[in-house]
Amino acid sequence: MRVLAVVPARGGSAGVPLKNLALVGGVPLVSRAVRACLRAELVDQVVVSTDHDGIAETAREAGAIVVERPTELSGATASSESAVLHALDALGEDPEVVVLVQATSAFIDPDDLSAAVRKVLDGEADSVVSGLPTHEFLWTATGGGINHDPAVRQRRQDRAPEFRENGAFYVMRTAGLREHGHRFFGEIAVQPVPTKHAIEIDNPEDLELVRALAPFIDTPEPIDVDAVITDFDGVHTDDRAYVDSDGREMVLVNRSDGMGVALLKRSGVKVLVMSTEQNPVVAARARKLGVPVLQGLADKRTVLRDWLSIEGLDPARVAYVGNDVNDLGPMAEVGWPVATPDAHPRVRAAARVVLTRPGGSGAVRELCDRVVAARPELPAPPASEVRTRPRLGPVAIGEVMVGHGEPVYVIGEIGINHNGDLDLARQLIDVAADAGCQAVKFQKRTPAICVPEEQKGQIRQTPWGEMTYLEYKERTEFGRDEYRQIAKYCDERGLHWFASPWDVPSVEFLEEMDVLVHKVASASVADHELLRALAATGKPIMLSTGMSTLSEIDAAVEILGTEKLIMMHATSTYPLPPEEANLRTITTLKERYGVPVGYSGHERGLQISLAAVTLGAVCVERHITLDRTMWGSDHAASLEPSGLEHLVRDIRIIEQAMGDGVKRVFPGEEAPKARLRRVTV
Repeated sequence: MRVLAVVPARGGSAGVPLKNLALVGGVPLVSRAVRACLRAELVDQVVVSTDHDGIAETAREAGAIVVERPTELSGATASSESAVLHALDALGEDPEVVVLVQATSAFIDPDDLSAAVRKVLDGEADSVVSGLPTHEFLWTATGGGINHDPAVRQRRQDRAPEFRENGAFYVMRTAGLREHGHRFFGEIAVQPVPTKHAIEIDNPEDLELVRALAPFIDTPEPIDVDAVITDFDGVHTDDRAYVDSDGREMVLVNRSDGMGVALLKRSGVKVLVMSTEQNPVVAARARKLGVPVLQGLADKRTVLRDWLSIEGLDPARVAYVGNDVNDLGPMAEVGWPVATPDAHPRVRAAARVVLTRPGGSGAVRELCDRVVAARPELPAPPASEVRTRPRLGPVAIGEVMVGHGEPVYVIGEIGINHNGDLDLARQLIDVAADAGCQAVKFQKRTPAICVPEEQKGQIRQTPWGEMTYLEYKERTEFGRDEYRQIAKYCDERGLHWFASPWDVPSVEFLEEMDVLVHKVASASVADHELLRALAATGKPIMLSTGMSTLSEIDAAVEILGTEKLIMMHATSTYPLPPEEANLRTITTLKERYGVPVGYSGHERGLQISLAAVTLGAVCVERHITLDRTMWGSDHAASLEPSGLEHLVRDIRIIEQAMGDGVKRVFPGEEAPKARLRRVTV
C-alpha cells in the first residue's frame, strides 16, 4: 500500500453536535469524505478514526476501515496528527504517503486529492496543504496592512495570489510525519482548490450554507430508487394557473414529463402524484400519465407513510420531489428528497438533489432520466423463450403506456359521427376530453377505392338532399385541412387522435398527419395489402377482431407482428346484444397471442364495457355522439356525453377496486379491527 487516507471523525463537536454525521445533500459528512477518498485515483485505502459507534457504522457502510479512537485522543484538544499516527500504529503499516482528510470539508474533489498526492509521490514536495487562491487584503484590528502596504494600493492583477488554508486535506510523507510529529515539514506545497470547494464547516451557519450549495456543486449521479412521488403544482407545472371566464383552471405542463414517467413505469418504478389541492386538473394530468393520484391532503407526510407501508417500500429507496414548504414533511420521510431549482429556500436546503429544470419545463423528466439511469437493463430472453412466453405489453402510445397494470386507455370513437361537420367533430372532442378519455378515433377512407362499384351510383336520401352513395361518402370525408385543425384541437384538449384507415392511400395520409397509432377496423382484418402498409409504418397497431375467425386473426398477426400490437376484442353487431358479447374471448386472445387486449364495444349501456375491464381489457373504445337520434348509421349504438362520463368514472373506480391481489390489512381497517376483532385460542 503506497497511499493511505485517514479521516479523523470524533463524536464530540463544540460548534455542531455530531457534526460528522450531519447530512449534506442527503449524505453524512463522514460518508462524503470517505467517498471522495475512494474516488481519488491514487488513494489505495481509507480509514476512519472515531470514538463514536454511529460514525463507525456509517463509515463502514461508505466503504472505509474503522479504527477505534481511544478516549485520550478524542478530546477537543487532541490533534489530528495524533489520530493519524494512532491509525497507522493500529493498522501496523507505514505507507509511503498518508493523507489527512477532514470530513468538515463537504466538497472535496477526488481529482484535487490525487493531484496533491502526486506532488509527494513525484518528489515535488514532502507535505501538501489544500488552499484557496486569494487576492484578499488583510488588516490588523488597528488598521495596519498585513499582506500589503496601504499607501501603495496594488491592482488585483498586479498581485501574485496567496493561498488561504481551507482545511480540506493534507498530504504527507509518512516517514516525515513520524519524524516531526506534525503535518508541515520539509518542502511544503499548496494544492489549489476552487472557491466552491473551499468551505469548511465550523458552526451551524456554515452547515446551512453548504446544505444550500450541495445540490449545485455535487456531480449529478443516478438515483437508485423503487418509487418516485411528486407534488403537482410547481413540479408538473410552473406553479401558475390560467382561469377562464367560467372559472375553469388550466395549467401548463411539459410533454417530455409524460415520456419520462412512461420510462419509469416500464423499468418497474412505482409513481404517485400527491397534492394538497382537490382539483380536476390534477386528476386529469395523472390520468393522462397513467399514474395514481392522492388529492386534497391536509397531512401529506402521514399519507405518504401509509402509502409506503401499504406498498411495502423502503423509505430509503424512495424519491419525493417538491417545491414548497408543505413538501418538507414528506421529503423528510424518504431517502431521496428532491427539489425544483425555483423551490422555496428551505425546500432546496432540505433536498439531496436540486434539479436543473423548473417545474413545468421538464423537471419531472430530468428526475425520471436519473432514476432510469440507475436501473439495470433487463436482459433479453433466450430466443426459445421469446417464442413460447406471452409478451403482454405494455405498448407505448406517445407518452402513455397501454397494457396490463396500466390505467385503462379510454377511446371515444367519433368515427363518422361527425357527419362531415368540423364543428360537430370539435364538440365530440370536447365530450371525450371532458369525460376523461385519453384519445378520440376517426375513420379515414378514400371513397373511390372503398365504395363498391355497384353502390357508387345508388341514390341516397341525406340531410343535404338526394345524392349518390359515392357523393355522400365524399361529402362526409375530412381532408388535410380538417384533420390539421382536429390535430391542433385535440392537442389543446390533451387528447391523442388517430383513425382507422380503410385503404393504403389513407395510411399514407395518416402518416403525413403523424398519428401516434393506427387502428385496423374489423372489416379490414383480411385486407393484407392494407396490413402490410400499416406494418411498414413501425407505429403501434390496434387490431379489432370483430367478424373474424382465429385463422384470419392468425394471418393478420403474422403480417403485423406482436411487438407493438394491441388486440381489440369486438363483435360487429350494431347494437350489440349481450348474448353476442362473448367477453371471455379477451382471455382467449391474451393467451393465444401474448399481447395486450382491449375491448371495442357497440352495445347500449355500460355494463358490458365495465365487465370487459374486470376481465383485463387494457383499453376500451366506444362510439360517441351528441344525441343517439341524430342522422347516421352509428349514432344509435353510441354513448351520449353523460353515458361516456359515467363510463370513464366507473372504469377508474373499478381500477382502484381491483387492487394488486395481495391480502393485507388496510389503514381504514385498523380501527374496526382493534374495536371488533376477538381472538381466542
